[in-house]
Order: sequence, then C-alpha cells, then structure tokens
Amino acid sequence: MSNPRDLEYVPVVKRDEYDAEWQAKRAAVDIDGQETAYMELIEKLAAKRPFSSSHFNSVMRKFAGKGRPYLSKSQVLDVYQRLCDDEWLEFDPEVRVLLQTKPVRSQAGVTVVTVLTKPYPCPGECIFCPTDVRMPKSYLHDEPGAQRAERYAFDPYAQTAGRIQALEQIGHPVDKIELLILGGTWSSYRRDYQEWFIKRCFDAMNGVESATLPEAQELNANGQRRNVGLVVETRQDHITPEELRWFRYLGVTKVQIGIQSLDDEILALNKRGHDVQATRDAFRLLRLAGYKIHGHWMPNLLGATMASDVEDYGRLWSDPAIRPDELKIYPTMLLQNAELYDYWQRGEYKPYTEEQVTKLLVQCKAQTPRTVRLTRIIRDIPTTNVVEGFTKANLRQIAQREMKRRGLQCQCIRCREVRRQKLTIDDLRLTIESYATDATTEHFLSFVTEDDRITGFLRLSLPNAGVELPIPELTGHAMIREVHVYGPALPIGDDSDGEAQHIGLGTQLVEKAKEMAKGAGYGRIAVISAIGTRNYYRKLGFDLDGLYMTVSL
Repeated sequence: MSNPRDLEYVPVVKRDEYDAEWQAKRAAVDIDGQETAYMELIEKLAAKRPFSSSHFNSVMRKFAGKGRPYLSKSQVLDVYQRLCDDEWLEFDPEVRVLLQTKPVRSQAGVTVVTVLTKPYPCPGECIFCPTDVRMPKSYLHDEPGAQRAERYAFDPYAQTAGRIQALEQIGHPVDKIELLILGGTWSSYRRDYQEWFIKRCFDAMNGVESATLPEAQELNANGQRRNVGLVVETRQDHITPEELRWFRYLGVTKVQIGIQSLDDEILALNKRGHDVQATRDAFRLLRLAGYKIHGHWMPNLLGATMASDVEDYGRLWSDPAIRPDELKIYPTMLLQNAELYDYWQRGEYKPYTEEQVTKLLVQCKAQTPRTVRLTRIIRDIPTTNVVEGFTKANLRQIAQREMKRRGLQCQCIRCREVRRQKLTIDDLRLTIESYATDATTEHFLSFVTEDDRITGFLRLSLPNAGVELPIPELTGHAMIREVHVYGPALPIGDDSDGEAQHIGLGTQLVEKAKEMAKGAGYGRIAVISAIGTRNYYRKLGFDLDGLYMTVSL
C-alpha cells in the first residue's frame, strides 16, 4: 500500500512542536502578587445570575479602570484555573460555565471538533456545488471551518489539537468529543489516507502518537479525551456492505448523506449523478448496520418551485425508506464559482428571496417529526459570496420568530432540548414514539419534562423478519443506534448538579431498550458504540464482539 503521506502538503506535526507553538501564542496574564484583586474580579463576575455579556463588560471596565488589563473571557478563565490550581480558590464548575464563550457549543452534551480533509477530486458534477481549488469540493476558503483547516495545511493532528486547545481556552470541557470529518466525499479518498487521517485525529485527542489506528483507538477508550462519536460525509452511491464494514473499523458512528431532492427529474437537472432509489438503498443499509443517518436537503434547486419544495420535504417523512434521524436544510445559495451561475446568467434559474425562504422554512419546520433533529438550516458560507437571493445568516431565528407570530411551534429535537435547565429524575417522564421504515421498526425512547423539553433519548431499531442484513453478524440482534443525553457537557466522572447528564438517564434508556427488544423476541442486542463509549457500555453488560458491542437478552 502506498504511503498516505504522499497526499499531504506538509510534514506530520509532532505533538511537542505543536504544544510549544501554542504556548508561544498564548498571552498569559501576570497575576503574581495580585491574587486578591483577581479573586475579587471572579467573585463579582460570578455574583450575577443570569450571567450576561453586559454584566461581564461592566465589571471588566471597572477592573481595567484601576490600571489593570481588560481581559477577555478566555483570559479570565485562564486566570481562574490558575487561582484554583494554586489553591487560592476552590474550583466551581458553574463558574466555568458562566464564563464560557459560545456556550451552545457544548450544551448538547458533547463537544464537537470539526476537521477538514485535504482538497481531492470529487466524483460528483452537481451544478449547485461551488469549486474552490484550495478546498475540498463544495467548500469555500472563507468559511470559518475551512479557514482553520487551511491555516493548519489540512493536517489532521494540528486541526484536532488546535480546536481542542481553542475550546478549552473558552471554557468548554473536551473530554467527550464528537469528531466531525468534513470535506467532499469521504469514500472517494484512498483508504490508507482515511486510516492515517483518523489515526492522527486520535493521536491529538490522546496526546500520544500511536503506530497504528487500532492502537490509537485502544488508548482512546480509556483516555482523558474520549471520542464519543465519529462522523463522515459521503454520497449514497458509495454505500455498500463492504464500505459500512470499513466505516466500523475506522470507528464511524454517524454518516452524513446529501439527499438534496427526492425528485428524480430535479436530481437529473442538477447533475447529481444518482436517482432517489440510490438514497433509499443507502439509508436501508445504513439503518440495518446501526448507523445514525444525517441527511442534507436542498430547496430551490434548478427546476424546483416553492410548492414542489414543500411537497418534497414532506416525502422525507412519508417515504418509509428515507426518514433520516437528523437533517440539515441547505437552501441553494447562488455562487459565482458554481455551474448554476451560468443558468442564472441565461435567465434559466431564479433564487428565492429572503421572504420566500422564510415562508418555506416555516412550512418545513412545522411538519418536522418529533424524532428528528434539525441541525442546521443554512450553510455556513459567508453571504458576501452570494450573487443573488437571501443574504441573512440567521434564517433559523427569522423563521422561528415568524412561526411564533403565526402560533406555530417546531417539534424537532433541537427546538426541544433541555439545554441548561436544572432538573431531577422526578421531573421527567419516559415517552416512546414508534414508526416504520422499509426494513425496520424504529422506537424513539425519550425522557421529557412536564413542558416537553427533551433531556435524553435512545434510538432502538428492530429489523424486519427475513430482511437481508449488510453485516451478517448482526442476525438475530436488535440494534441501539444512538443514546444521547442533553444538557451542558460534564467531564467524565463528574456528578450532576441538576444537569441532565450523569443522573442515570442513559442507563435507564438502555435497560428499557433491552426489555423492549427481549419482548419483541430478540435474543441479543447490539450497540454501535464509539471508541470512547465502550467502557460505558461495558458497565451495562455489553462486550466488544467484532465491530459492535453486544449483550445477550
């Protein structure tokens, strides 16, 4: 096998070299001899609840007015940690949460670290997809994640380590990491590059360089920074049983697929390169292999209308073969470096206005099932690249305001997450919502509050009798495809202080799934465990059995 480093642009970054570079860039605050003043600053900042940016700025102005430096939140967090390390203060995790920058990044229970693969040819010829030779297909160089990747020359170790360090600096726990690998079509990259890329990401999480991917995975299963989810994006026409087995070897737990449209004519007009049946086939294989399915859907493609888009969105849920677990809605953005631009110049394409997009999103959100999470509803492309059409990046907020005005409410998981609400187990009730796909019966188990805020859920998948499985070892097994508990991400081993995490919700959901699977006649149950969650499932009776963790019922 050829050396995957042949695909790199730069030499491999060593951990000691990276740490030295990072430390050199840090602007440390000198607190020697001023510990009391900084303790008073922390006390004043933490005194007001709820915490706000205006409160932070007010306190900092008064502090800096006495000849001291005006600190950022990350600098205050660094000072706070040093005061605790030197035993001037007793560490309080609530203070860390108050001082977090962008708390939304870890309030869903895990901390997401996004990395990009290097530019590489994509097999697709989609007319809506921008081409930037500096980036993987469909990405632009001025997208935030793409800028970070280019800054690190697409080195997986440097990207992962850099993102972890940055998140730590703004107060986020990074011991439970969902690794999101973006960059065109993952399956089109050489497999030696894929394996090398993921190993390097694990090396950065582990703080140790391993000789092989299995060695890095074994270290991570017991490490301080554990991988609790691994996501790749690929095309449906690349999904085969062999590919799914390879994904499991790599540690993948979730797959992102560009559905784009469920209309064969529109797919052909936009040169997507596959039909709707390819999506149905891929989703069946993914679901039967236990993967979480994250779809992308694009309104306003060439040939679509407002009415046809609303109808097409409905097919995502009415077609039993589709029904993804998560969805990103990406309204088509007209960009000069996409082939669609030529159609617009000829008068053959017209982008939706902001008013039209808002109206469409309201109609879509209103019909989204309760078992689905709408992760995003716009691409993270700077709107300065948009030639014509909507240019506002906060479309979700605009649509939500319009829904509220009309008396509508989105029922998707993201809109019902408990987030930072304090609660106890007595505040919750267990609900079970079931639906059929073309190959399974899906049960969505969730703990919700009295006002229907979701605190944790489990996806239990029961294959239909006689269905052909892509992974034959799973014959006779029920499948747990996902367990997720919401609320601020808590470090491994920390006790809950009213947060949803670490109060036993996951354990109760798993035990209920076992009971339901046994009642349905299954002799065993499997779970598609991430590398860093293996020990958690071992405590619940599961053992590693090849590609999955399983337990007898």
